[in-house]
Amino acid sequence: MKRNGILNRHLAGALAELGHGDGVLVCDAGMPIPDGPRVVDLAFRAGVPPFAEVLEGLLAELVVEGATAATEVREANQEASQLLDGHFPSLDLVSHERLKELSAGARLVVRTGEARPYANVLLRCGVFF
Repeated sequence: MKRNGILNRHLAGALAELGHGDGVLVCDAGMPIPDGPRVVDLAFRAGVPPFAEVLEGLLAELVVEGATAATEVREANQEASQLLDGHFPSLDLVSHERLKELSAGARLVVRTGEARPYANVLLRCGVFF
């Protein structure tokens, strides 16, 4: 049994399969999930688990070389905007519609229970060396 880190076996297994350049969409409960990517749905109830907690857990285990979010997060969700800026000083911003298009190319989608708008980010995996 794992001692710490991500304990969800579906999510831990999916993370282990990722490689350099793969996309991981971390999204709120309302984001449309495209056909194609593997999905690990962590949503339990509205707000549980929150976007911030899931993102923090993923960032503790992944090497991330870039991130993309929707421009709309700036106006509609200051908390998510500040969280993303804190982790990704070079955050790429695109329209929400464009983020949905880009998410179709993700290798993994991690759906949270977040119930506030635009709490979504597309992570691009890097390498540890």
